[in-house]
Amino acid sequence: MNRFGRTFTNPKPILAMLHLAGEGREAKLAQAEEEARILAGEGVDGLVIENYFGDAQDVERALDRLCGLRLGSRIGVNVLRDDATAFALAARYPVDFIQIDSVAGHLPPEDDAPFAAELAARRTAAPVLLLGGVRFKYKPVLSGRPEAEDVEIGAGRCDALVVTSNATAEPTDLDKVARFRAATNGAVPLVIGAGMTEANAAEQLAVADGAIVGSWLKRDHRDTGPVEAAHVARFMRAVRSLRIAA
Repeated sequence: MNRFGRTFTNPKPILAMLHLAGEGREAKLAQAEEEARILAGEGVDGLVIENYFGDAQDVERALDRLCGLRLGSRIGVNVLRDDATAFALAARYPVDFIQIDSVAGHLPPEDDAPFAAELAARRTAAPVLLLGGVRFKYKPVLSGRPEAEDVEIGAGRCDALVVTSNATAEPTDLDKVARFRAATNGAVPLVIGAGMTEANAAEQLAVADGAIVGSWLKRDHRDTGPVEAAHVARFMRAVRSLRIAA
């Protein structure tokens, strides 16, 4: 079993985003805890604490709070634009995984080798599961390499690849998932990173090994809203049905 499967023991694990919305530090922390309790209570496999609306200090506050609650879901971090802090937090807290939006393809050749060396050093210092993006939404493509080569290189830098289309909440292109699978010869788990709903979960999870879900679990299915318990319950009910059928 690969490291992804050892970390997330349920088939087709679902990881949910904690975007750290709220007015002020205490409000962000309170909302993160409330949303984490909802998500974990409905059986979400992992919680991704991300500074989407907050900052790195908010990520650490939420991490400190949630690690102490023992909610049952795996805990991960994605510190946008600051990979070094993500690894530093993983070294100080019982973090199960890190997400990095791009591990290959986003840098010109002269910057890619130093990035790869630094990433390898950070992984040695904090050897947790790493989920990495290639050709990730909103990220530039500056490598000058074919997509398949970027995918193969990216797969060598992380434990699972996160696949998205071009924007938040936009369904992930299944042809792209198939291309990533072919480029890696099926050796690396592929995680849908955007646009999953209960309506398309069966189709998407049929070709992927798990998913990261954000907007669909929120009020009005928008990234700006708080997590809605009813949305989470319906989504996870659909996922459990898929697991039973499989």
